[in-house]
Amino acid sequence: MTTEIVSLPLGPRAYDIHIGEGLLEEAGPLLAPMLPRLRAVVVTDENVFAAQGARLAAGLEKAAINADFIKLTPGEATKSFSELEKLTGQLLDLNVERNDLVIAFGGGVIGDLTGFASAILRRGCRFAQLPTSLLAQADSAVGGKTAINVRQGKNLIGAFHQPAIVLADITALETLPLRELRAGYAEIVKYGLIADRAFFEWLETTGEALLSKTGASERIYAVKKSCAAKAAIVGADEREKGTRALLNLGHTFGHALEGAFGFSDALLHGEAVAAGMALAFDFSAWQGRCKAEEAARLRAHLKKCGLPAGIGDLPPSGNLAPEALMKLMMQDKKVEAGKLTLVLASAIGDAMIAKDADASEIMEFLKIATAR
Repeated sequence: MTTEIVSLPLGPRAYDIHIGEGLLEEAGPLLAPMLPRLRAVVVTDENVFAAQGARLAAGLEKAAINADFIKLTPGEATKSFSELEKLTGQLLDLNVERNDLVIAFGGGVIGDLTGFASAILRRGCRFAQLPTSLLAQADSAVGGKTAINVRQGKNLIGAFHQPAIVLADITALETLPLRELRAGYAEIVKYGLIADRAFFEWLETTGEALLSKTGASERIYAVKKSCAAKAAIVGADEREKGTRALLNLGHTFGHALEGAFGFSDALLHGEAVAAGMALAFDFSAWQGRCKAEEAARLRAHLKKCGLPAGIGDLPPSGNLAPEALMKLMMQDKKVEAGKLTLVLASAIGDAMIAKDADASEIMEFLKIATAR
């Protein structure tokens, strides 16, 4: 199958996103031209290493690249100050130089943590993204956002640091549990909701096939569409001064929901985003910004694909009290002068940045949403 390439235009920091099957076996030849010396350090987690490590090792050996593997504990809890300190120490112990290439090999957690470690190591080292989850391939590995979580909220400590290249091997998705695929699919749906109604309609008819074991071609198309949409937005607004905020559709609500579950595996990031997008559309409809039928259509598709479509679909173990959720939402990175900025919608395929969302209205809406 042909590899698709999406370019992210950032002048001297522009890079390509390769999307296709078997890219791990070709990682050596693809990465070798970027290496000042034939060595690399690969940061991964234990699960990814067990499932895909041999494939990457063979691919690097094809170009005689000497690789050291650092294996971290899987899970959102790894995106922490303690793990960041440990990882930067390991990279320094391996004598990683500024022009070396640190390879982030895993899902969004590994990509975020490794990217942030690379951003601060020796005041900035180069790194590559080799995403192995659908969520990372379609979204988080692209765009240069790197961060860790703290008790106050999600991704509040971080830096913008673009990778040198992204290799999204669709074959790596074959070992993922269905729950992980569904979580990644939520971010793909987001791109249809933001500005591509036709893509959302394609997902309505193809989403279940994409999530199946035979959906490789559908996954390649969906990842390419998502990456191209994100590349266009990031290329125009890298540091999120304006339109890049659209990529946060569902995330202000979603990050609060993650916080309600202590950023644990009880609620995966993509699951929280799915519920958050449904809440954003419900709030938009509640305010009269969009038709209630649009919100209902989104909820129906999320449920059809096995994703939560609101607070009522979440596990009962989280602290989902409206006051607790509102406190978490006020830690959002888009808060300005103490006021929340939300990404809302006038229709599927037509999202907007709303800086006029009144906190009392949000609280009233949350009381309704949590009572359903």
